[in-house]
Amino acid sequence: MTNTDENSTVYSRDVLEFVTVAVQYCAYLETLDTKTRQEFVGTLLKLLPLLYLKASLLNDNGINNDEDMWAEELEQFVTEENYEIIRNNIAYIMGEQDDYLDVFVEDMKYSDRPILRTVSEELADIYQDIKNFAYAYKIGTDETMQAALSACNENFKTYWGQKLVNVMRALHDVKYNPNNEAEDDGYCCDDDDDCCSHHEDHCSHHGEGECTCGHHHH
Repeated sequence: MTNTDENSTVYSRDVLEFVTVAVQYCAYLETLDTKTRQEFVGTLLKLLPLLYLKASLLNDNGINNDEDMWAEELEQFVTEENYEIIRNNIAYIMGEQDDYLDVFVEDMKYSDRPILRTVSEELADIYQDIKNFAYAYKIGTDETMQAALSACNENFKTYWGQKLVNVMRALHDVKYNPNNEAEDDGYCCDDDDDCCSHHEDHCSHHGEGECTCGHHHH
């Protein structure tokens, strides 16, 4: 692939549309303080299919998937602390509906039972990969942008694309299953230590006066 071809690829319409949706997904997960579970699930069920669609179109853009080329180029911008903040905020919103059973995982080869997963970890894993991509795209040179695009495209096919479709099934069930309980009222049960421990863990990621979760802790 020539430099001209690479430049054309990183600025192509399909790639820029994927960048736009990736940025929207990351920005949404970074601003969850005031979101209810219903709002959160409804928005993700719109964003995730769009993210999958735009990522699936990247294959048509002559992307260089030479791993040796892009492995040395890329910096990881999402820290472990960033990841945990995103994961904990999602887990707080999802509450008891964070867990789901997954059959499309490697571990199923060694088990006859579905594997327990969490919505929060799956969405945070997707966030980590495409946030690294989006940040590299924002500040990088054309070479870095091409490397980030190649890595993200490959990871979509082998890693987070499957996570995306799996977690959509869980979110669909949360939204449309009539047997699911209504959202909690925003207050801890005085007798539920696990509940308050979870909410305090969520609030610990915010400075004093910043957390808007509305829970009373004991």
